[in-house]
Amino acid sequence: MPAISIIIPMYNVEKYLRRCLDSVMNQTFTNWTAICVDDGSPDNSGAIAEEYAARDKRFIVLHKKNGGLSDARNYGLPHAKGKYIMYLDSDDFIHPQTMEIAYHMATRDNSDVVSFAYDRVYRPQLMVRHKLGLDTDNVTPCGIRKKYNISKIRSVVTDDIFLYATERAHNMFNPRRRWLIKHCQVWKNMYRRDLIADTPFIKGLLFEDFPWWSALMLKNPKVTIINLPLYYYIPNFGGIVLSAKQLRIMQCLCSGIKNAYALYKKNATDYQMAQWQEKFMWYFVNWAFRKVKYMKTDEEIAMARAELIGLRDAGVFDVVPDKWYKMVSDIYKYIGE
Repeated sequence: MPAISIIIPMYNVEKYLRRCLDSVMNQTFTNWTAICVDDGSPDNSGAIAEEYAARDKRFIVLHKKNGGLSDARNYGLPHAKGKYIMYLDSDDFIHPQTMEIAYHMATRDNSDVVSFAYDRVYRPQLMVRHKLGLDTDNVTPCGIRKKYNISKIRSVVTDDIFLYATERAHNMFNPRRRWLIKHCQVWKNMYRRDLIADTPFIKGLLFEDFPWWSALMLKNPKVTIINLPLYYYIPNFGGIVLSAKQLRIMQCLCSGIKNAYALYKKNATDYQMAQWQEKFMWYFVNWAFRKVKYMKTDEEIAMARAELIGLRDAGVFDVVPDKWYKMVSDIYKYIGE
């Protein structure tokens, strides 16, 4: 049985996949399996993964009909036998010590989740190079060569994830800022398999991380937080804003909000509900509402209004903090109430 299984969904990533899989193969920690899920990719992603599997039996390749990112992650989990699970997007890559550090922290602290960070220098560097028309495919992050002394890595261990997890922006001089679990990206953490086994991702949903992470928080996991940039996130350089795409984003955000709100209304304590709403829910409502500016046709406007009415009917706006009162007032104006 491997200690860690890392699930890698693949779709149209032949340009980046070797770098991703090399970063797994080059881990200083060796007791892992990589579950590479070919999500019906029309390019050579599946064949590339099969090359790695032929050379190293720790790579396991699964082929399936296209169903999207959530479906691919769900498909891979039953095949992931590790005590701990990680997720890696196939156009991204990880630091060579990622598994070594995460496993050490998890076993030392008996944690359910080990949370780390992504490199916040590398991503802006790529964005600037793209804007200047420079190469972005062969840029090596400086931090990937850094070797960490595990015994000297600082961390925080908590049984109250609501105290640290947030979608909110924070002043850089806040002394607690370095230990915050900022945003809810799935790939910034390692999870005990038992914690996530009964929590699938919602199929077909964009920004599926939000309702999934919200559900995990409700389980009160013990979390070790380390402020190390172990993940290298490749930005989406597409700059075209299409109203139809923005409508779909809005619809997915609203679906995620309604799903998570219903879960919290049924199962959360007053403290959990208050913390989750303050630190997550209202930021996603604001994000969804900002999409209405892209709606151009009468049909798109009507569909956007329907999404906001759905939030109202679900009870999302029943109690509105002062900070968000104007936004909710604007939402009611938009839907004609």
